[in-house]
Amino acid sequence: MEHRVSAIPGLEEAKTQAKALRSELARQGQEISHSAALELVAKAHGFHDWNTLHARAGNRPQPPVRLGDITAGRYLGQDFLAEVIGVTALSEGRYEVELQLDQAVDVVTFDSFSNFRSRIRKVVDASGRSFDRTSDGAPHLVLRAP
Repeated sequence: MEHRVSAIPGLEEAKTQAKALRSELARQGQEISHSAALELVAKAHGFHDWNTLHARAGNRPQPPVRLGDITAGRYLGQDFLAEVIGVTALSEGRYEVELQLDQAVDVVTFDSFSNFRSRIRKVVDASGRSFDRTSDGAPHLVLRAP
């Protein structure tokens, strides 16, 4: 069963949302506690309470990238910088990522022929490495922080 990973925030993201909510409400003259802000964030994501969101997000493997992230990496031996335009959880520890490259990369190693790609869609593990390999054993795609 496939589902969008970005629907449930990670714990740090949820805490950041609660902090921002608390700050915005304080700016509007309504003071709430941090725990109340956490409860509101949990409800906004469809959970009964913060403990339920915490348990669900804490037990879930995290994808190597999130929708909208800027990431760097190597694709078929070529370095790239890209925006993450899609992340889908496929099964435990497997994610389909779609990347829009800043600059197209040539994925052919022959001097007399070129094939430029500006968009990549691959299935990766939680570390950001694709399961498919080149003939020398290197992963087709490796994601890393820019």
